[in-house]
This record gives sequence, C-alpha cells and structure tokens, in this order.
Amino acid sequence: MNEILLINVSGSDKPGLTSSITRIMAEYGLVILDIGQAVIHDHLTWGILVQIPAAQESAPVLKDLLFRMHELNLQVQFTPVTDEQYMEWVKGKGKDRYIVTLLSREITAEQIATVSGITATNGLNIDNISRLSSRLSLYEDRSQAQACVEFSVRGNPQDLNGLKKEFLQVANELAVDIAFQKDDIFRRNRRLVVFDMDSTLIEAEVIDELAKEAGVGDQVAEITESAMRGELDFSQSFRKRVGLLKGLPETVLENVCQRLVLTEGAEKLISTLRKLGYKTAILSGGFTYFAKHLQQKLGIDYIYANELDIKDGLVTGEVTGRIVDGARKAELLHEIAAREGVQLQQVIAVGDGANDLPMLSAAGLGVAFRAKPLVKESAKHSISTLGLDSILYLLGFRESDTALLEEL
Repeated sequence: MNEILLINVSGSDKPGLTSSITRIMAEYGLVILDIGQAVIHDHLTWGILVQIPAAQESAPVLKDLLFRMHELNLQVQFTPVTDEQYMEWVKGKGKDRYIVTLLSREITAEQIATVSGITATNGLNIDNISRLSSRLSLYEDRSQAQACVEFSVRGNPQDLNGLKKEFLQVANELAVDIAFQKDDIFRRNRRLVVFDMDSTLIEAEVIDELAKEAGVGDQVAEITESAMRGELDFSQSFRKRVGLLKGLPETVLENVCQRLVLTEGAEKLISTLRKLGYKTAILSGGFTYFAKHLQQKLGIDYIYANELDIKDGLVTGEVTGRIVDGARKAELLHEIAAREGVQLQQVIAVGDGANDLPMLSAAGLGVAFRAKPLVKESAKHSISTLGLDSILYLLGFRESDTALLEEL
C-alpha cells in the first residue's frame, strides 16, 4: 500500500535547499502530491505532501532526509496522512476560491486577526497569505506608504452579502480597505478600465471650481454634494448647476484646467495599465474640455463627457447633446467593451458618486474610490485609504511587478 507523508521544514533560507531535499526523494521514486513554500525575513517554511510507493519502505527515506536536514541545519517534522484524510482534502478542490485583499498605510495584527476571524466564521479556510506591497521602512514617513496583504481562501459561504457587510463595517472601524473577489479567470484577465473624472482621476469637482470663478460657488457646491449623495436626479441637478455658470468667460476654463491636481496614484496606475496593454476610458458627468486635457496628459483611449456650450467667448449656461448621467455611463461601458471585444467581467469601473453606481454594477470589478457612504455600501468594492494605483493590488500585481514596468 502506498504511504502518504506530510513533511514540514523550517530554518534559515539559502539557495539550493529545495533541490537538495527533493533529490533524495527522487532517489526513492516519491510522488509529490502538494508543495508550498514561504520565506519571511530570510526564514524558510516549506511543506511537501508525498506519496511513498508501495514497493518502497519509508524508513530509509526518512533516515536520509533527517540526515540531510541535520546537515542543512533545518528543523523537520514528519506527519503520516491516512488515505481517508487525503481524499477528504482532495474533495476540497470543489469549493469556491476567493481572494481577500487588505489595503492600508500599514497592516496591523488587529486587522488581520479580525478579517481572518470573519473568514473562519463564514466557512472559509485560508490556503495562502502573501504580501504584495514592498517592505516598509522603519525610518520613512508612513502617511503616504502602501501596505497590502492578500489572502487566498476556499469555501462556500452561505451569505455572501452578509460577509461583505461584515468586511465593510470592519474596514470603517480599523482604517483598512477590504476587497473580496471570486478567484476566477476573469480576475487575472481584465482588459478595460473606465474612470469617472471629478473626485476620481482629479481631486476636484470641476463644476465647483468654475462656480467659484462665477461667484456662485456655495450654491453649486450644495447642489453637487446633494447629487453625489444620491438625493437629487443627476441630470436635473446638472442643468441647474450649469445654468448658474451663464456668462462665465471661456478663458476661465483654461485657468481652472491648469490648477487641477491628479489624484494620488492616478498617473502610476494609468501608465502601468497602458504598458500592460489595457484600454482606458473617462466616462464623466463633467465637461469634455477637461477630459481632453487629461486624455492628452495621461494617454487615455476614450473620453465621454458633457459639452459645455460657449458663444462669443462666454458660457451660455447650457450643454449640447445628451447628458452623461449614470445610465449613460453604463451604456458607454457596454459600448466600449463590445468595441474592444472584451467581456463585461473583464472591465474595471472606478468612481465616487451615486451617478457612478450603474457602471460600477455593470463592470466585473466595480471600485468605489474615496466615495460617499451610499456608494461604498452599494458598490462591490471600495478603496478609501490608499491612492488609485492600489487598484493594481486587486488585480494581483506585486509592488515589484509595477516597479519593473516603471523602468521600461
């Protein structure tokens, strides 16, 4: 009868360990059923599940392995595994796999303890934990640092919506963002990313900036906030706000354009996406004039926004064409995806306001970025603690991956 053995190894990491150990196993014809390794601060933890052929006795194998481990100054533990235990483990492959991603300026033990506790109570078992961010310095200011840890979990939770609500509550309490995604082929093959513009790609609401120049800043800002919270119909509120801009000189648009500030991580995110062959789009309830500026600056492939009507060098208080509201954003997302030949599951949508919810729902990965409470609660995922480039972590990219691309 074949014998199954779990071998756990730990000690100081050095080149050639895996080769040295598995070479002995090869001499006895062992079959590798599972293998995994992690190195933290140059300390190795290595596990391998092997099957010893029926024609082979286990004693000589264990003797040679123990001797080699002693030579390498490694600790080793052997655990017999019954056929029943092994087959129960094999059956686990039928369970769904999910990725839980923690994003913060620094990851704390409390955050990991709480999140792993939630996964356990919802029937999810952690298979692997990986750090995707770079190593934190002891001496640098962490106010702009990025920390990301990814859990690979397996199981069939009974209440996915309840699980996500638990994560959202914890995220608010512990200053951490928690993304929960199904680990499937689409997660690793996104191809199109669409962005809202105002308060997403840039830190301002352009219409509020124009209103300040027109002397109606407070009135417009109040309407904008109400619309973003979902308290007003976007199209009606938009026309009302634009109407207050009547008579504004066209030259003011350029002045406002020049002082716009990109959101943290926007430039890095889009540069990385372009190098990886992703298509990008701006779907904005703002104005085309400013979207074109960002298109040229960042290399965006598509832009759709509202055309501000200008006559004789003055804003008329009207817009031409169909208003880009929430429904229109979702339509445009579908249109661009079809044009590029990608599935909706391969689309990422990023926005902050209530008018972004239709496109966030339509996309395979919808991210509410530094969003209003209503939007955070309604969207599939939210990011509030880090910059836009942290979206790369949700795709499984490591900091070392993006650093390499920056050199190209």
